[in-house]
Amino acid sequence: MPNGERQPEIGPRPKSERVIVDASNVAHSTEKTGPRLANVRLMRDHLTEEGLTPILVADAALRHQIDDADGYEALVKAGEIQQAPAGTDADYFILTFARELDAAVLSNDRFKDRIAHFPEVRERIIRYMIVAGEVVLDRRAKPRGRKPRGSAAPVNRSDVSDANSARGQQ
Repeated sequence: MPNGERQPEIGPRPKSERVIVDASNVAHSTEKTGPRLANVRLMRDHLTEEGLTPILVADAALRHQIDDADGYEALVKAGEIQQAPAGTDADYFILTFARELDAAVLSNDRFKDRIAHFPEVRERIIRYMIVAGEVVLDRRAKPRGRKPRGSAAPVNRSDVSDANSARGQQ
């Protein structure tokens, strides 16, 4: 560069926001079917495309219920799905990881039996739907900071866009 100026160094991309995914909940999210590995993969891919880092956590029973057992085992072996030990409550691990990593939690579970020990889950939770093979996220709750009760959450344009495209609208 002229005059001995140095080009600014470009460092590694900062880590994206981590999201602990309740993989068992996501697998069971399609109505009128058993748990589907396709739902878990779809959610993983969607979150990654949004610039997030999904951490998939499943309970041990899912391996016996999922529609694609071989595909599921391959993801566990590859370290893409973290499986809670047999006989333990995966919700505890999901909420503990979220607390320790300061991460959001993606689940439609209400965690009623754990809310007393993990009250911050109310601010961390991301609800979702899978509609016609598309993921729609509800991000009204924010992972950090709490709005006063009764205040409206701002509309996230990407969420509106996701919801409209799921309905075939522009």
